[in-house]
Amino acid sequence: MAELKCAVDSCTYNSDRLCCKGDILVGGKNARKEQDTCCESFQKRKEGQTSNSMSPSGMISIDCQAVKCVYNKDHRCSAERVDIRGCGADSCRETICATFRER
Repeated sequence: MAELKCAVDSCTYNSDRLCCKGDILVGGKNARKEQDTCCESFQKRKEGQTSNSMSPSGMISIDCQAVKCVYNKDHRCSAERVDIRGCGADSCRETICATFRER
């Protein structure tokens, strides 16, 4: 599990920069830089909707498709802290895993 900080305020799972989903999937099978990654679990918050009703958690399980990342261990993220970014994102493709580092 990693400490997850999420700056994607438009995501339904974001509550005070913490994730309410419980687990996420980082995409980017062929990623060579952080811009090639994304949070596949992103869901755009509908107008007037507050964050998801689940309690936010600072520690979260992260599955990862970015196999060229130094933190990817058997498709699981081994980083202690992960930053997801994407200010104003409308889709998962507008998000990134800012923690990604190429092997």
